[in-house]
Amino acid sequence: MNRPNTILQVLLLVLLSGNGHAAQRIAVLDFELNDMTSMPNTPAELRRTSSMAPLLTQALSRAGDYEIVAVDADGQKSAKASFGYLFRFHDLAARLGQQLGADWVIVSQHSKPSFLYSYLMAHLIRVKTQTLSASFDIELKGNHEKVGQRGINRLADKIREAIERQAPCCGAASPACVAVC
Repeated sequence: MNRPNTILQVLLLVLLSGNGHAAQRIAVLDFELNDMTSMPNTPAELRRTSSMAPLLTQALSRAGDYEIVAVDADGQKSAKASFGYLFRFHDLAARLGQQLGADWVIVSQHSKPSFLYSYLMAHLIRVKTQTLSASFDIELKGNHEKVGQRGINRLADKIREAIERQAPCCGAASPACVAVC
């Protein structure tokens, strides 16, 4: 084989193979409201909580190379037996993620022990191992829209860091990376 053909074949192989990188697929479940105040589950607080999953989805899309998997409300509702069920049982949340074709599932609660502050509590579940990979608690002081957005952005950053720490090369073609992912 002559040298120009060999160079051309190697160049063609490199161009066609790409880098093998595939975006991590994340399913973001709706936040559940755990309102422990003297006036629980007001319409305003329910609206605020229902806006959190879409905000987290947007923040994750900006934070990294992720593909957000759509989760229909009926599928999520049928997977949970009661309040906090998927939050407590990681293997069941992982099964839901597997049905959706996700690599990761984020199960979250908006816990409100007071009118003055609340917490975003989230579990990052790795679908492949059906285990809790990381747990996050973000304190929100106040209930203004800006406070919620800042908290969601912090949560998205922490999730991105956890995924990068645990699966730094998922999607890469090397055998070492395939073993990790």
